[in-house]
Amino acid sequence: MSDKKFTPVKTILEKDKKYAWCSCGHSATNVFCDGSHKKHEKSGALVFTTEEEKIAKICTCKLTSNPPYCDGSHTN
Repeated sequence: MSDKKFTPVKTILEKDKKYAWCSCGHSATNVFCDGSHKKHEKSGALVFTTEEEKIAKICTCKLTSNPPYCDGSHTN
């Protein structure tokens, strides 16, 4: 895996807003779900919220042990 290809996406997450993290890797953005998992017969997205507004690094390699947040697994 190329480290550059799977660099996490830094984004601002809003308090109490629902997000759907792409867990299959087929979404056009590869960060948030666009429903692509359905046509690829993959499991759905991980829906999450945050208790406060924050800047987060969202995983794109799908190997993180702390989904949806990057834990550096893309570098291994």
